[in-house]
Amino acid sequence: MAATTASPGVFAITKGRLLILASLAITWWFAHILPNYKPMIKAQLRSRLDEARLKIPKLKVDWNPSADPRAKYNASKLALIIEPRPLPHLVPQLLHMTSVVPPDWRFLFIGTNKSVVSVSRSFGIKHQQIIGKLDLMVLPEPWEIESKEHVYRMLTDLRFYDEFLPNVEWILKFESDSILCSNSPTSLNEWLGWSWAGAPKTPDDRFSGNGGLSLRRVSAIKRVLQFQERYNDTEAEDEWFGKRLWVMQGEKVAHGRKGVLAVEDVYLEKPMGYHVKNGGTELPDKVWKDPKQRKRIFDYCPELSLIMDMKLERERCDGDNHEGGIGPTDDEKEKAKIKAEAAAAKAEAEEEERKKKGEEEKQKQAEEERKKAEEQSKNPPISLDDLGDLDDLLKGDSAGLPTTGLDDDADAKAKAMAAEARTKAAAKEAAAKTATNPL
Repeated sequence: MAATTASPGVFAITKGRLLILASLAITWWFAHILPNYKPMIKAQLRSRLDEARLKIPKLKVDWNPSADPRAKYNASKLALIIEPRPLPHLVPQLLHMTSVVPPDWRFLFIGTNKSVVSVSRSFGIKHQQIIGKLDLMVLPEPWEIESKEHVYRMLTDLRFYDEFLPNVEWILKFESDSILCSNSPTSLNEWLGWSWAGAPKTPDDRFSGNGGLSLRRVSAIKRVLQFQERYNDTEAEDEWFGKRLWVMQGEKVAHGRKGVLAVEDVYLEKPMGYHVKNGGTELPDKVWKDPKQRKRIFDYCPELSLIMDMKLERERCDGDNHEGGIGPTDDEKEKAKIKAEAAAAKAEAEEEERKKKGEEEKQKQAEEERKKAEEQSKNPPISLDDLGDLDDLLKGDSAGLPTTGLDDDADAKAKAMAAEARTKAAAKEAAAKTATNPL
């Protein structure tokens, strides 16, 4: 017989249903009595919040942020570059200079539409513009920068400083062929006491006025422009300023090796920067010709590769002497010249020695001949002719004289004739010698 189970009814009371009923009752009770306690609860919460506010210290924030990001930089310090050409290295050069120049300096790039557009495409340049570090500017008419003469006229015009650089006191002027070195132990702010600091043309130059990379004090420039005016198409603006700043009292200007900010024509160890004329196409030999010195320069300032037209070592021509030419170097030429001079001097000395020995040999031979002649003059030899004459004489005498009692006379005559023959032989020898050596 199968077992059967009884199922509970629909209204069976279980533990879960009891809990649900209890929660509903409690919820209904809170909903019924809560409106009566709501004002009391709000008042209590409000009093608690007021007590908490009284315990919080008072803090007043007075902050008015400026909308111009350039305000955080020093308006009196400006790095200026003027370049009308859209050169490919301008962007890396500008970004490098912004990292080397002290952070409180601002930068201003003045160019043409082409050069400004070519520079402004870079993301790095846009970032520098956003943070207020760099401004790009195209000057309005009638200002022009197409040629060097136009730039000279602009920099010697007082209106340029008043209109475009109103609050600037120090200008770091650099060009597309100049750069500061990251390894320099000197900060640009250490030069702010100078009215003009640049690069000398000669070691004893009375004004180091090369302006390709120079620090200029605007107040000193304005002093000059207030009573002087540059004639168009004359000397360069840096030379023009130099002749006038040099004689002005109270202005500290670079001269000789004092105040040398950069290297251009005169070599200096560890300068702040370098100015290479026309991208390295006009390099002075005293600075760049020596390969060892050139290596020291590039080891100290590798950033020069950004602005110089350079080739790799493997691109050198056959016979390149590492001094800008083909063939032997100047040192090798000098050594060869010294060697040739030494060989010539040695050959000349040997020739003099040979001549001296020849003269001594001639003198010795002449002395021997003289002694021989003296001996012959004392005892001259009897020649065959003299002997023949003597023989004829003896025969003639013997034929005409009696034979008896004449032996002694014959001997005496023979001796006399022999002496006479010797005298004649000596005279002939002397005559022959005189004819051979008239002196």
